[in-house]
Amino acid sequence: MSNAAVSDLASKTCVPCRGGVPPLKGAELESYKKQLPGWTVVNEHHLTRTFKFPDFRKALEFVNRVGELAEEQGHHPDIVLKWGEVGITTYTHKIDGLTESDFILAAKIDRLAK
Repeated sequence: MSNAAVSDLASKTCVPCRGGVPPLKGAELESYKKQLPGWTVVNEHHLTRTFKFPDFRKALEFVNRVGELAEEQGHHPDIVLKWGEVGITTYTHKIDGLTESDFILAAKIDRLAK
């Protein structure tokens, strides 16, 4: 897995989904999955990852950065904040599955975590 692939995804912009497009499946989904080590694809439906932090404040700061990114991209993940831990889950609600935008958002979130 090259950093270039992750960088390519992170440099793209999320595209609003208006529905009517099929969710990613099979080989196409696997191709995107390989570009995001650390993220888990669950039931070909959503992406999830847990980020660890040394304390609550650092986790909250990360959540706030992810929130700003989500607003900027117009693509909003589910976020769970715990002491020292942030869980992120994303999928495209309009089609009840995964699109390229979910992988773009995940790559951008990875950048924020560094």
